[in-house]
Amino acid sequence: MTTRYETLPLPETYREAFGVEPPDTRGERYVKPRKPGFFIRAVAPPPGTPGPVPTDPLPGDAESAAGTDPDAAPDADGAPRLARELVHAQWGLVPHWVKSASDGRLRAPKLVNARSETVSTATPFREAWLKGQRCIVPMAAFFEDDWRSGKAVPTRIARVDGLPMGAAGLWARWTGPEGEELVSYTVLTVNANSHALIHRYQPPGSEKRMPALLNEGAYGAWLSARPEKAREFMRQYPANWLLANPVESKADKGPPAFL
Repeated sequence: MTTRYETLPLPETYREAFGVEPPDTRGERYVKPRKPGFFIRAVAPPPGTPGPVPTDPLPGDAESAAGTDPDAAPDADGAPRLARELVHAQWGLVPHWVKSASDGRLRAPKLVNARSETVSTATPFREAWLKGQRCIVPMAAFFEDDWRSGKAVPTRIARVDGLPMGAAGLWARWTGPEGEELVSYTVLTVNANSHALIHRYQPPGSEKRMPALLNEGAYGAWLSARPEKAREFMRQYPANWLLANPVESKADKGPPAFL
């Protein structure tokens, strides 16, 4: 279970890697449960818009990437790629049926991750999954504890090449009786018991889990895939593409805004 991750350090990375305009400020460097973070979702065209959605390739959907990853190919029905937007929201999904915003925030720490195997039937996540409220959670790294020494050693896990990662997620919008709104998201996870890297981390005897990290060429396909095909994206990220380094502290020492 991943309960802490690092946001992107440079604003231009959002545009270059994910095809969205960057936020005005970075916000918190390390995102924890109930804290605000960012997710990326597809934007549908306004009703009655003539013609197709803009078809210019977006970053992360290059033809070269699509040619090496079957998941990155356009949908079988030829649907055009959708535009994307960056959304500021709470990490820890708030289901539509909670009675109050405070109740949703109390539940949030247990809903920062969604098991991919049961996401379509689990009560908190089922509606978001069936409605196709999928998103991408951009991150520079995520953190896991290494217990091999007998005590928890926080470890930063990132791509070997230092490029950003996009984790598969779901988002939801809760609306209260007086019209107040709370937008939230969760990160989908996959079993990692057999993963060459992640199996070393997390408490002894527990099932090992890792974020469902998407291949760069599959971002658009993930956001537009039909629910029955979305499960095909739920797979382990290659261990040789990841690098793990112990860190001194979990404390957030990062700057509050972009430099």
